[in-house]
Amino acid sequence: MMISNSVTAEPVQRDRSGTAAAVLEPRPSPAVAGYAASFDEVYRAADGDSARVPWADERANPALVSWLNAEAPGRIRPGARAVVVGAGLGDDVVELLGRGYDATGFDVSPAAVEWSRRRFPEHAENFVVADLLAPPARMRRRFDLVVDAYTIQSLPIALRADAAAAIASLCCPRGTAVCIARGRDDGQPLDSFKGPPWPLSARELVSLFESAGMHPVREADDFLDDETPPVRRLRAAFVHR
Repeated sequence: MMISNSVTAEPVQRDRSGTAAAVLEPRPSPAVAGYAASFDEVYRAADGDSARVPWADERANPALVSWLNAEAPGRIRPGARAVVVGAGLGDDVVELLGRGYDATGFDVSPAAVEWSRRRFPEHAENFVVADLLAPPARMRRRFDLVVDAYTIQSLPIALRADAAAAIASLCCPRGTAVCIARGRDDGQPLDSFKGPPWPLSARELVSLFESAGMHPVREADDFLDDETPPVRRLRAAFVHR
């Protein structure tokens, strides 16, 4: 999960994608430090048991996998640079690496990054600690593909626009951002949901990215996933205007 307003870091080694190969030490602003720490505490309290992390499935996100199968081949070149924000336990990053992308994943939780590195030691350099709302300068405008699966929905409502703008800032000029989130109808008030997560409507999702200078490549997908019971999801891909 990604949330913070500032990052301080020591010099680090670089991996082949130009991102950090060593763990940064993000320092959340006082306004959101407790919220960010709550995610890190979930990972630490789980003590290696992914069943105790509510959002961890130890598999790549099925909505991402189906998009990679059906749409990415015509849009993202082989070997393209990709980044997963809020990478959690790393499965989406490893899925991208397995498909030949030059992929990196970052999370604000040091515990999540440490866990990912233990799970996938052969890809340890591909997992870093960083902050979506204040990404390292070297990450900005660098990636052909930016993946957000469940990050925006997990942030306080007031930070959604900043998060969408930050995701857009990671895309290179011809890059694509893919966002996957819980869905709701436009008429459903957010205060009727006990979050996090807080679902988005398709109109809201598109509006967030349009305000950040990106537009959808087509209408957002609105579907029920394969969980039991099924959960309503949205998925949309965006490119710069």
